[in-house]
Amino acid sequence: MKYFLYARKSTDSEERQIKSIGDQIAELKEFATISKIEIVASFTEAKTAKKPGRIVFNQMIERMEKGEAQGILAWHPDRLARNSIDGGKIIYLLDTGKILDLKFPTFWFDSTPQGKFMLNIAFGQSKYYVDNLSENIRRGIRQKLKNGLWPSFAPIGYINNRKTKGIDINPTQAPIIKKAFEMYSSGDCTLKGIAGFFAKSNLRSYKEKTLSESRVQFMLQNPIYYGLIRFNGELYKGVHEPIISKKLFDLVAEVMSNRGKKQRQRKHEFIFSGLMRCGGCGCLITAETQKGHDYYRCTKKKGDCPEKYLREEELINQIKTKIQKVFLPKSWAKNMLTELDKETNLANNQSLPLIQNLLTQKSEINRKLDDLLNLRLDNLIDNRQYLTKKNLFINQQTGIEQDLKDFESKGNNWLELMKEMILSASQAKILIIKNNPYEFRSFLKNIGSNFVLKDKNFGFQGNIGWRILLNSPPFSGWRRV
Repeated sequence: MKYFLYARKSTDSEERQIKSIGDQIAELKEFATISKIEIVASFTEAKTAKKPGRIVFNQMIERMEKGEAQGILAWHPDRLARNSIDGGKIIYLLDTGKILDLKFPTFWFDSTPQGKFMLNIAFGQSKYYVDNLSENIRRGIRQKLKNGLWPSFAPIGYINNRKTKGIDINPTQAPIIKKAFEMYSSGDCTLKGIAGFFAKSNLRSYKEKTLSESRVQFMLQNPIYYGLIRFNGELYKGVHEPIISKKLFDLVAEVMSNRGKKQRQRKHEFIFSGLMRCGGCGCLITAETQKGHDYYRCTKKKGDCPEKYLREEELINQIKTKIQKVFLPKSWAKNMLTELDKETNLANNQSLPLIQNLLTQKSEINRKLDDLLNLRLDNLIDNRQYLTKKNLFINQQTGIEQDLKDFESKGNNWLELMKEMILSASQAKILIIKNNPYEFRSFLKNIGSNFVLKDKNFGFQGNIGWRILLNSPPFSGWRRV
């Protein structure tokens, strides 16, 4: 009688296998020598037997049906099948005489009614093991989601915490991701621009690959970054620390939705394209590449314009000069922040009625979630309706909690804006040292508006709070601080 040798493992990870393919083959050949079994062909594959459709296994069965061999040698019945279809196929071929014998070093089999019965039990046990393992994994995931824990490998911007079983903010990646959301929310940066910013900031995937535009889009649409976990289309409230606010996430979603309606694609991506207008005729400033350098010029949509080209390197130098003017030394910033803290405490006391109103709204959302769950349990609504309503309520709840956090930590909005301005001004030197043009553009949008290019000079109108710094000479200790 001739036999086929079959060895299988579930994955390519050797350490997770009970027996590697090499170990199985060694034991099977030794068993074949002792039992004087003739092996005419060997079949090996690394694929789970949970579902039918194994290519190598099916090829072996086809050759078996053609009569090339009459028996199969395997380490254990679970190597042949862990699903009812493949297991039933083996039993059927035994019944029809296409398979005359099965040999296992770890399992007794005889082609008798009793032997087939025991083989059926072995196949059933293998299927039960797989089904039970899958159910235990799903149960563990459901429990993690219920507790607000991310159930798998941490997304970019977070790291897994083995002690808490949750995720913590990655201190290196999180600021980059937050900056990317802010850049895109301005409406002046495309997915390609964000991908370029990530590449320049050395933010890569866990396989050390640069992030594609589709991956960037997925990240900008992922609610994990403002505190929610989306799993199989359902939202869960996470206990991890958010990287951005829900307001910023919603603003990005709005910009992306509006941009998706436009079909025009840009051939090139210029950092400062669309930012400025011509100081002579008022047309937009466009850009083009000549001899390996990027130049900015008037589009001349209104006719001839005498304004000349400006090379990007010179434009960046002028932008650096503007940024230097708004720099605040640390000692000044510290004193100003101390005074702002006093004003913030006063504003918080005046916000107590508003906070109470938000707490009432949050309590009402919780009641609606409970009522919605009862409707689903009573089968009064289907799962699609349940998920739609639940996701809506969870988003509303997160928005209310964000407002509460704003009131409790920020106080009056103008005080927070002033605080952000002082902190930004104190970091101006670091921005210059990093020399990232994408961050220059974002910083400019924060400190000013109405950007113009006239006589090869870059200028703009400073926003409220920044005008005094912009109209003053640069800090005298700029190079020493």
